[in-house]
Amino acid sequence: MSAVTAWYALLDGGPDAVSGALDSLWADLAAREPLDRLGNDWLVGAVRLANTGFPTPDVSPYLSPSARYGQQQLRETLERHVDFSRVPGLFDRDCPDLIVGTVDVEGGVFESFRNEAITCDVLLASAAVPELFPAVRMNGHAHWDGLFSQNPPIHELFADDPKPDELWVVQINPQTIDAEPKSLTEIADRRNELAGNISLNQELRFVETVNDWIDAGHLPTDEYSHTEIRRVQLRRRFSAASKLDRRPAFVEELLAGGHERGRDLLDDAWL
Repeated sequence: MSAVTAWYALLDGGPDAVSGALDSLWADLAAREPLDRLGNDWLVGAVRLANTGFPTPDVSPYLSPSARYGQQQLRETLERHVDFSRVPGLFDRDCPDLIVGTVDVEGGVFESFRNEAITCDVLLASAAVPELFPAVRMNGHAHWDGLFSQNPPIHELFADDPKPDELWVVQINPQTIDAEPKSLTEIADRRNELAGNISLNQELRFVETVNDWIDAGHLPTDEYSHTEIRRVQLRRRFSAASKLDRRPAFVEELLAGGHERGRDLLDDAWL
């Protein structure tokens, strides 16, 4: 969501429009209305209660009206910030590429969507975490979050020339944790983190292997180039409940942390 909002703002208004577009998106996503805040507090509280070991019912998102309502609200939010019908007319070859990944649930294969092919349905599919939202049907198939296949679709970035000189990876799942997860909620949360990171590290290992072969002289440098990998990681791990928390104060805390880590990346990149 952040990527497509920033990309659309860049196409429509230039670099100066990007920061304001992202601030506007996250202000819109935050739970600010009284009823919305009440629902947010109830949902976060329920996850925290489950984390203590207290038995709570599991409801399929296909049977939960709140899951479909949340997915529809997400659609309306995205469409307020991105006019997908205008993207084909705004995009040209001098613009940066945007690639969004999903997984075909029934076919078991990764699918990527590039530039003009990205629609609101594509983004909803990419956000369709199976425990939270129903799959999104596109091209006759059900699609989930691409977490379970290529996360993110780094391999796709190397399909065309020129190859990227650098990769900046925003890694939202921590690589390591301090304690063994024991509650069912903690176990499920860590399992999803590991699934995402395994996929991410496999994608990065492909790039690192090519870099090693170039450095060892096994590949011609006129055809292959070294790609620097830089990771942006959170300074601390948040609880499973935080992933559903849309309190404005918490969103602002995350944004402030993102600004800090972004400055660290830029300082490191230009040292």
